[in-house]
Amino acid sequence: MKMKELLLFLSCVLSVSADVLHEDIRIGGCSDSDGEDMLGLDGEEIAYADFNKQKEIYPQPPFIDPVTYMEGAYENAVANQQVCRGNLQNSRKGMKDFPLERDAPSGVMIYTRDEVEFGVQNTLICHVTGFYPAPVNVSWTKNGQKVTEGSSINVPYLNKDLTFTQISRLDFTPQPEHVYSCTVQHLAQTEPATKFYEVDSSGQSDPGVGPSAFCGVGLTVGLLGVAAGTFFLIKGNECS
Repeated sequence: MKMKELLLFLSCVLSVSADVLHEDIRIGGCSDSDGEDMLGLDGEEIAYADFNKQKEIYPQPPFIDPVTYMEGAYENAVANQQVCRGNLQNSRKGMKDFPLERDAPSGVMIYTRDEVEFGVQNTLICHVTGFYPAPVNVSWTKNGQKVTEGSSINVPYLNKDLTFTQISRLDFTPQPEHVYSCTVQHLAQTEPATKFYEVDSSGQSDPGVGPSAFCGVGLTVGLLGVAAGTFFLIKGNECS
C-alpha cells in the first residue's frame, strides 16, 4: 500500500550536568496536508505552532509564571515546515515510498478537570495515548447529539516509546443525568473507540474516573531560564 502521509520528527535532550535534571524536546513534523512544531520540557507541552491561527500557542496553566520564547518562534516554525516538506519529497524519491507502520490507541480515558458541581462550568478531558502515526480524530456528543462548540484538541505529543499522546477538551456545565461521550478515530483502528461520562445525580465526581486519572500527575511551577524560560514538574505525592 502506498504511503499517503509521512511524518518526520526531530528531538533533542539537553542536560545541565552528567546527571540529567531536565529533558528538553522539540518535535517538528510534516505531511502533504498537515504540520507540527512543538516545544516541551520534562514531558510537558510548553508551546506549539498553530498553523491555522498563524501564531505560537502557549498552553500553560494559569498558576505559573508565563513562559515564552523569543519573537519569531512562529515564523521559524513556518520556515521549518518548508524544509520538512522538501525533505519529505526527497525521501520519497530516494526510497521509492514505503509502507507506514500503524498502531491503534492503547488507552482512551474520559474524566473531568475539576470536581463536579451542578451549574458550574467544568471541562471534560479525553486522553488518548499509544497510537502511531499521529494524529487521531476526536468527536464529542451530549445526550447522543454531536457537539463542537467549546471543544479543542492539542497537537500530538511524542511518548518515550515513539508512540503519541493527544488530549481533547470539551467545556461543559454539568446537569443531572446528562451523558457525554468522546469518540476516537485512528487509521489503525478497525472501528472507533468511544468512552462515556454520565453526570452523577448527586452532582459529585465519580471517584473511579476523575481522581484516579489524575493520580501521579504533577503540578507545574515556574522556573525561568537564562535565555528562554522553562518550567519543571513537581510530582504529586498522593491522590486522595
